[in-house]
Amino acid sequence: MKSKRWYLLLALVFVMSLLLAACNGGKKGVSKEKEEPAKTENTEATTEETKKVEEPTPAREQKLNVNIKTEPPSLHPGLATDTTSGAVLNQTFEGLMRVNQQGKVEEAMAEKVEMSEDGLTYTFKIRPNAKWSNGDSVTAKDFEYAWKWVLDPANAETDYAYQMYMIKGAEAAKEQGGSLDEIGIKVVDDQTLVVELEQPTAYFLELTAFYTFFPVNHQVVDANKDWAHDVSANYVTNGPFLMDTWKHKDIIVLKKNPDYWDADTVKLETITMLMIADENTAKQMYDQGELDWLGSPTDSIPLAAIPAYKNDGSLNISTLAGVYYYAFNTKEAPFTNANIRKAFAMAINREGIVTNITQAAQQPAMALVPPSIFAENAKGYFNDNDAEEAKKYLAKGLEELGLKELPPVKLSYNTSEAHGAIAQAVQDMWKENLGVSVELHNEEWAVYLDSMGAGNFQVGRMGWLADFNDAINFLEIFETVGGNNYTNWENGDYQALLKQSRVETDPAAREELLRKAEAIFMEDLPISPVYYYTNVWANKEYVKNVEVSPLGLVQYKWGYIEE
Repeated sequence: MKSKRWYLLLALVFVMSLLLAACNGGKKGVSKEKEEPAKTENTEATTEETKKVEEPTPAREQKLNVNIKTEPPSLHPGLATDTTSGAVLNQTFEGLMRVNQQGKVEEAMAEKVEMSEDGLTYTFKIRPNAKWSNGDSVTAKDFEYAWKWVLDPANAETDYAYQMYMIKGAEAAKEQGGSLDEIGIKVVDDQTLVVELEQPTAYFLELTAFYTFFPVNHQVVDANKDWAHDVSANYVTNGPFLMDTWKHKDIIVLKKNPDYWDADTVKLETITMLMIADENTAKQMYDQGELDWLGSPTDSIPLAAIPAYKNDGSLNISTLAGVYYYAFNTKEAPFTNANIRKAFAMAINREGIVTNITQAAQQPAMALVPPSIFAENAKGYFNDNDAEEAKKYLAKGLEELGLKELPPVKLSYNTSEAHGAIAQAVQDMWKENLGVSVELHNEEWAVYLDSMGAGNFQVGRMGWLADFNDAINFLEIFETVGGNNYTNWENGDYQALLKQSRVETDPAAREELLRKAEAIFMEDLPISPVYYYTNVWANKEYVKNVEVSPLGLVQYKWGYIEE
């Protein structure tokens, strides 16, 4: 039985939906809704046969206005860990490879790549016409410098360093006092970079398109440690767009980079990125033509507006490899107890959340790894909305903790209408099913990340979007405390399985190791999965060829404004 407050919340969303539908009833959308299931797909699932790239017929004024909601926490490729920062970095920088319009990796800063027969050595040839925005040539040294900077233990805030641990000597240098000189990243000459791996890694090339692997101009960075804090002569980049303006907590303006090696492909002259936290304000600006794009992957559509955009055919829904979850702080009572964590996880009605709140074909999640990778995870490790089982685990946990009832619990989330609505619903579910009082606490994104990283929470909303389409990308988040693992949970058996998987060359055996690791994780349950994401957005009819991938990546390189 649902609480009255839960009913009232859903009723409010429904009423607002009707009002918005009435207001927009006579307005026709510009693109058809994509009726795709809420399951994730491999980035290579979109092929030339299934996706046709439109021929550009650009308008005179190539300006695009989008909303990124908040200040990017860091625009240093080696320090960034979030989608907002990534959305900017993927336009201003470029790695050895880039994910193309068909979802496949292709040569970018590298004009050629060769792999040894054993899959352990990659040789990259840097384009001779690749330039930094200050006119310097992009060299192999810039990549070596950037990657080793991430792996240098002196740089403690490089949370994504583990993404490089398949490189020979990388983990030893970062974690065990090994020499940076022994890392398998070698400069042969200005145009030649050789990378040696510890073991064959099928997704390595895909990783070199990720922002942690972007180069930096080593001469500029050496001379200016704060080079990435503001727009200045020191903010030197190599991507299709340049940073023209950065007014903190207000606006970022990108301009086309005339010296980019593939500048002829780039049609947009200006991209204005606004930082509008209020989703209803952003929607109003979109409806009035002040924004050209609303929603994923840099923004959110107000929940109540989704039915109206669906009805007029302007809502786009596509698959997204990611999971929305609540992290339990396993160092904070009562979440030190696994049975308490299980009780809280099982007392959530996920189907109610995705049907009545998010409303965009998301799929309830009762596992960590998306079902596109592990098909059986469509069902998961426990039943959704299992109040009776939740109460049994609660009773066990209380007994183990020597408690008669739970004290009030704080549920934290970063500012967002959707996060707030979900948190209110979960608050009511936990009160109804577990009898616990829940205090809600929200903070702006950058502050929230600091609070989570400092362990100043009991239960906190987080999400993870895949950097590459492999189970280990979800599992290795929780390998060690710190970085993106805010739960303070570690498990030796779990770590051992992940380490074994990295040297296992048989694909089936490797997959089985990862399944065993997930089983350990779901038994301890340091998080409560809620749902698997989808990309949800609306765009003006004249906006063409902006690429939104199943990994939550947005690329404006091929975008243009049609006459």
